[in-house]
Amino acid sequence: MKKLLLLLSLALPLSSFAGVVSIKVSGMVCSMCAQGIQKKFSSERSIRTLKVDMEKKLVTIETHDGKNIGDETITKLITEAGYNVASIERK
Repeated sequence: MKKLLLLLSLALPLSSFAGVVSIKVSGMVCSMCAQGIQKKFSSERSIRTLKVDMEKKLVTIETHDGKNIGDETITKLITEAGYNVASIERK
């Protein structure tokens, strides 16, 4: 049983268990930037909350239980909003 759990944990990406995602974003300078990012993510059903901290240049996403948003999707939406992703961290 332990071997099966180990194999499953290695087969599934760690990001699939993440509930909170912190994204460092470069290029944000004003409250309109925050609104643009919030608007871009508004159609994502997996997101429970999205917070933009302009001082820290940080976007924090909390997903619904059992839901996930991939790094590719995050990067695409941030880029389409006109900004660059510096890093993505999952907790």
